[in-house]
Amino acid sequence: LRREWINSCIEQLKSLLSPEFLKQQPDSKLEKADILEMTVCFLTQLQQQSQQKRNLLNNFNELQTSCDENLREADFSPLSSTVHTGISKDKNPTNSALWRPW
Repeated sequence: LRREWINSCIEQLKSLLSPEFLKQQPDSKLEKADILEMTVCFLTQLQQQSQQKRNLLNNFNELQTSCDENLREADFSPLSSTVHTGISKDKNPTNSALWRPW
């Protein structure tokens, strides 16, 4: 029963392997050790790809956070600079004309 269970699991691994791995030995019957070795290689590649994606995502998040911080620090209001400079230049309220929309 134990051998049948192991053989069944190895056949399942073989069916899960991508066709690229199975093409490595098209003419010969794959040994159980070959299937296990290919599985280890395949899982290693998946793990490396996953790590690369995590690194890219972390870099993107850091860049996005940095951009968000820079945008918060920047003042894009078109009135803010004119209002501040107008107030600082005209400290005497009698000399400045008030703008009234009516």
